Amino acid sequence: MVDTDRITGASKELGGKVQGAVGDLTGSRSDAVEGRFREAQGSAENLYGQAKDAVRHAADDAYEVAEDAYEQGRRYLRGSSREVGEYVSDAPVASLLVAGAIGFGLGLLVSKL
Repeated sequence: MVDTDRITGASKELGGKVQGAVGDLTGSRSDAVEGRFREAQGSAENLYGQAKDAVRHAADDAYEVAEDAYEQGRRYLRGSSREVGEYVSDAPVASLLVAGAIGFGLGLLVSKL
């Protein structure tokens, strides 16, 4: 979606160009100067609208990337928990020993704090 600042800026810029050209043709210095000023205002407003559009698109892209990363992490976690469950059911004694060793190591770490 195009920002409204871009539309109004482009129309002001065009109007300023026309007013400046008419001022140059008629010899009206005040119209020429005012036209150039309106043209500059319109150009600045158009650039502002373009910047807002760019930020909006960047935010949308960042949201999509974060959403994809979240979904990929969720799939990885599901797969990992499934594999751990299979390993525990295949080797319950070894799993118990590993869990005990991890608990013992954590206990040592916590007791030193």
